[in-house]
Amino acid sequence: MAPSSRTTSASAATRRAVPRPAEGVWPGLQDPGENRLRMTVARGLVRAAVRRLPLHLVWPDGTVDGDPAGPELRLIRPDAFFTRLGRHGLIGFGEGWMVGDWDSDDLVGVLRTLTDHVEVLVPRPLRNLRRLYDRGQPREEVAADTAASQENVHRHYDLSNDLFGLFLDESMMYSAAWFDPARPGEPLVDAQHRKIDGILDLAGVRSGQHVLEIGTGWGEAAIRAARRGARVTTLTLSVEQAELARARAERAGVSDRITIDVRDYREAAGEYDAVISIEMIEAVGERFWPEYFRTVDRLLAPGGRFGLQSITMPHHRLQATKSSYTWIHKYIFPGGLIPSLEAIDQTLARHTTLEVVDRRSIGLDYAETLRRWRDTFLSHEAEVRALGFDETFVRMWDFYLAYSEAGFASQYLDDLQLGITRR
Repeated sequence: MAPSSRTTSASAATRRAVPRPAEGVWPGLQDPGENRLRMTVARGLVRAAVRRLPLHLVWPDGTVDGDPAGPELRLIRPDAFFTRLGRHGLIGFGEGWMVGDWDSDDLVGVLRTLTDHVEVLVPRPLRNLRRLYDRGQPREEVAADTAASQENVHRHYDLSNDLFGLFLDESMMYSAAWFDPARPGEPLVDAQHRKIDGILDLAGVRSGQHVLEIGTGWGEAAIRAARRGARVTTLTLSVEQAELARARAERAGVSDRITIDVRDYREAAGEYDAVISIEMIEAVGERFWPEYFRTVDRLLAPGGRFGLQSITMPHHRLQATKSSYTWIHKYIFPGGLIPSLEAIDQTLARHTTLEVVDRRSIGLDYAETLRRWRDTFLSHEAEVRALGFDETFVRMWDFYLAYSEAGFASQYLDDLQLGITRR
């Protein structure tokens, strides 16, 4: 069922706002010099890597390289695939999937294999070559002003409320659920409500309090806090999300206790008994983590608590990749960076009076959440196309959900719920 009575199809302007790879032929092969060399090098590196991985390549003529027992990566246009890979690294790998240069019946399996072996995919002497194609995130996507943040949010969250409504459950929560292991097959909405309750408990939210939420989503956490008897001020930069969140609060009968502001968190004022933020910090960017936490510190009343849910990665991987421009940046979440727990602890210690006092991991729960989202998305492919999204977009979204699931299933990524108080 669509999440609103108004159909919000993908406008031509929105589709143009999503970067697209060159389709049909690989870029620049008509000038074979450097591209031919990059293609040849990439082909050699991939064939060498496959010999070390539980994975196999199938070439168009049926030839197989690698471990036949592992997941299968079918090369449809090998020269195009290796040219993209040689020119743009892992961005080219994802773009090759988007335009059909390669395919697989087990996309998650392929991506999990690569994630599990990320440290051995490229020989150490060749890792410095990354600078030849990785120029870092575009300056306009990591700018300090609110306009840049709002544009980054617009490119993802304002695609279409109806698009998200096709694969999310009725809670419209777009973050990791928290499943009860004693309830196999538990409905996703129940696990999402458990997740929200976990954050509200870590923040000590109760009746009579004034709660600030940084990152509204589609309003479910604010609704759940209001049902506890709290007043909620919730901030978002997404106009479409705010519109639907207001309608959902009205239908839930709690709109009198919820204020939804389209406002940057840095512009917030007042004093709050509790602050919550669910998977919003990933969009902040490393340069602005100190300001993000200082803002919470400034707004939190004496004795107040902060409930934070954040995707995290190992600190050494953060240090190695934080300056990189990735496929996820280009196509899904411009301007963002996933922190490590160590980075959060260090930023709090250096820039605030706050510290983490409680934590729980729900990373494997996120893998299950993403598996369900992807299955539902693919089962509604016809409806996605009816909203105005084309084949390249459908494959892009499929890759994004599968890539994310693989990251959490391999535990390369985690998702933490943190209880934070003043020292």
